[in-house]
Amino acid sequence: MASDSGDRNPTLKKCLAVLREARNDSEQFAALLLVTKAVRAGEVDAKTRRQIFDAIGFTFPNRLLTSRQPPVGCPEHTFRALGLTLLACFCTDPELAGHSQILNKIPTFNDILVSPCSPDSTSMIDDVYQCLSAVMATARGPRELVTKGTVSALCQAYMNCSYGSDRALTLLLGLLAIAEVKCWQRDTPHLLAVLSKLSDDFLKAEDMTKFELCEVLPRFIPLSPPLAQDSQGSECLRKLYKGLANILGSKLGQSQRDPALKLAACLVQACGSEWIPAGSAGSKFLALLVNLACVEVRLTLEEPDPLEVEGKKEVVTACYVLIEMGIQECLREEKPLLEEVQKMQLMRIMEEAFGAVIFYLRQVKQEELQDPFIFASVRVLGAWMAEETSSLKQEICELLPFLVHYAKNLFKEGSPAASLPQPELVSTEDSGVPQDALRFLLPGFCHLTAEDRPRDILISEGAPALLSEYFLYQWEVLTSKPGSLTPLTNTEMSLQTACGIFLNLVVTAPDLIRRDKTFLSLMDMLLKSLPLLLPQKDHLVLAANIATLGLMMARILASSAALQGTQSAKEFFGAAICFLSQAHTAQANPGRDGLAAAVSPAYASAWADISELWFLGMQALAGCVPLFPWLPQAVLQARWLEGLSELLARVAPASVDFELIAAFQGLLVELARASKPCRDVILSHHGREWANLYGMAALEQCLSEQ
Repeated sequence: MASDSGDRNPTLKKCLAVLREARNDSEQFAALLLVTKAVRAGEVDAKTRRQIFDAIGFTFPNRLLTSRQPPVGCPEHTFRALGLTLLACFCTDPELAGHSQILNKIPTFNDILVSPCSPDSTSMIDDVYQCLSAVMATARGPRELVTKGTVSALCQAYMNCSYGSDRALTLLLGLLAIAEVKCWQRDTPHLLAVLSKLSDDFLKAEDMTKFELCEVLPRFIPLSPPLAQDSQGSECLRKLYKGLANILGSKLGQSQRDPALKLAACLVQACGSEWIPAGSAGSKFLALLVNLACVEVRLTLEEPDPLEVEGKKEVVTACYVLIEMGIQECLREEKPLLEEVQKMQLMRIMEEAFGAVIFYLRQVKQEELQDPFIFASVRVLGAWMAEETSSLKQEICELLPFLVHYAKNLFKEGSPAASLPQPELVSTEDSGVPQDALRFLLPGFCHLTAEDRPRDILISEGAPALLSEYFLYQWEVLTSKPGSLTPLTNTEMSLQTACGIFLNLVVTAPDLIRRDKTFLSLMDMLLKSLPLLLPQKDHLVLAANIATLGLMMARILASSAALQGTQSAKEFFGAAICFLSQAHTAQANPGRDGLAAAVSPAYASAWADISELWFLGMQALAGCVPLFPWLPQAVLQARWLEGLSELLARVAPASVDFELIAAFQGLLVELARASKPCRDVILSHHGREWANLYGMAALEQCLSEQ
């Protein structure tokens, strides 16, 4: 067995003995010089390092760092250099690297990095970088480095091109990988300065440095704060665009193209398409970018070799980001970057790429379902299905069983935290599920449930039960914060889209609603949620979805126990009546005398999203009146009839459009037929007169009958 370094080096062994027994500073200092010489020469193993620490602890290095009087004839930083060498030695022990005595030296390390470096102080710089690297590898280290100002110091060291600046950049990359948000929150100006230098170098480089910077730059492009909102950030984006345009406009090998595509995807994640200038050059670049991404996807996935795909997952995921941007830009009508001809060409090219994605997904095995690359592939396909409903219909229908199975698997079992970076074109928060595949599939499913064949497949694969369970889960996520609902989130958008799917099923497959017990559970949840949701601000669109869905389901499930005059049923219908009755008001008629019917101010901003739901809700409520004998009394309690009579009496008839008159009449007729008290209220408020005035013939006839 080999002996340790202390045994191999008698001088070092003797020095350790002197360190333990030293009677004064001069003896200790002399021994220490020999110890540090051995340390620098790399003659110290883990056991000896621990012996050195046991002999002197942190006390002596601390004294050396703070001493201002060097030995006669020595440079002024001699003591500090010795102290740093010892700390660098200790830091090679992970346990010591995370010690508070090391962590509280971080400001000292920072000061040394930003101080002018003389030729004889380079060993100090090396020791500081060794200490900082060791600290960053500990559990507490990154947080301590960020809060104690190391990001700023590293930025300055890199910008000054001082000794060891390449190590400063490496450490910055490591810190940004671990704590990007906190770094940018604390040190935006310094990080922007580094990004500015890197982007300048990227634009000017004419050799392999350009491609090396493609690998480095993504770490310096923050999701927040938005770069485009800052003049310095905008200038960086301009240089990065020009540099990428130069690269991608040239003939490239794969090893050169892949980093460029990943950098472009990173810019899209952070800034959407804002970094691409308007005009001919910008539109050609965007089209080229999406085209290259589609080619890469097809080359990798059309004839997938498992080993080749494994090595290409990261770049293909980046291509998915670029393709998703392509979808959005092809649909963009306001200030489009692309011309119509370019849009048509790109849609065809993207269709071919999605054919390859579908081909790949059809071969996925059960044991591969937790692979983050499968998630990225399903996500981007969801983006295509959400917007493009006519192409690849046959292929998507054939893939639906897999998509439902996959979404169910992830929802039921969760997925591993470790994953590839997922494309995010907008800033989002977690919707509660570790990898929420359903969130990205819901818009496509909403389109597909309006059509017979895909709807039948989704039903046969158990999608309604999965969606109902998902809906219940997301409602819990939305209401999990005490006191109020969270602001508009992915969770709320998912709930709204799920309501759209259920509405399609209610309209096209009412027998399914009657026979599948899933919908009884969903009905029960809707009864309880609307009264909670409606009083909250900023949730009117979701409230409209839930109210309308609940009313339409109530017509089908009228005989269920939950709707037999229970407290929850009465509270739901009370909230639904409140939602429907407060949508319109009388206001000044611009350019004319008198008043006009108008959407209420509280509904105005959301009316484009909820008007169709409101009219459906009015029809559904009218259909519920003959089914629930207690419902007319709820309308009377809300004094809706009085309010509606007053509205119609006050406004100019020409200001009430035909569709609105029909909606009011449909409900009034059912109430007048089902309830004498309702009929009496309508008559006592001049119902015959305004029924005649607005051409409500059916209501007029109903009121005339004895």
